[in-house]
Amino acid sequence: MSKLKPYVETLGKGPDLVLLHGWGLHSGIWELVTEQLAKDFTLHMIDLPGFGRSPLPGGQYDLDLLTEQVLKVAPEKANYLGWSLGGLVATQIAIQNPGRVESLITVSSSPRFVQSEDWEHAMKPNIMDSFCRYLEEDYQGTIIRFLAIQAIGSETQKADIKRLRDTVFLHGLPATKALREGLALLNDVDLRQDIKHIQVPFLRLYGRLDSLVPVKAAETIKQLVPQSEQHVFPKASHAPFLSHTDSFIEKVSEFLKA
Repeated sequence: MSKLKPYVETLGKGPDLVLLHGWGLHSGIWELVTEQLAKDFTLHMIDLPGFGRSPLPGGQYDLDLLTEQVLKVAPEKANYLGWSLGGLVATQIAIQNPGRVESLITVSSSPRFVQSEDWEHAMKPNIMDSFCRYLEEDYQGTIIRFLAIQAIGSETQKADIKRLRDTVFLHGLPATKALREGLALLNDVDLRQDIKHIQVPFLRLYGRLDSLVPVKAAETIKQLVPQSEQHVFPKASHAPFLSHTDSFIEKVSEFLKA
């Protein structure tokens, strides 16, 4: 089964930039930013295993599998930009394979997505539990509910939700295992100790109105990786590249060109 490789779409010219999407979606979600970014960068948009057009390999669906699969199709060395779950994958690659990472950008991502006693700026565990439960009963509905939460508060909320909904099932339904285990991953992974070892240039982007990765997490993460840079989009929620496309592209380009 290990011969299976994720689907990757490559376009543009310039330094390599790998784009990794979030839970339930696929690389089609980047369509608003690709045209502009492709003028300066060679984009490698990868569908994570079991999502979009990527097959689901056998074996344990965990962070190691996702990073290993991405590295199979990624350039030998590239800049990485990961959104939400994709941010966890990109972060893990920067931790474990620094030699393959030029720089790292995470968008609305966190080394730990769910609250614990010593980590309060995150999702409440019961919210994640209810998603996992609903998923078994109605996974199309659950995906759409999860996507809707990602846009709450954004000034372009209606348009963002519509775009997320229109994009999500474009290539059929994601694999049930990828959905279930992907949520479990968001629930369980904790990279707080490991993130301290990131040596590559690192930019963290947040939406001030994000309810999945509260903006207060930004400062707490800054303490773990003081050498990293951060930027908060004041009127964005979980998907700033949809709601504030131009300023998003500007921030990303500025960082990568520096």
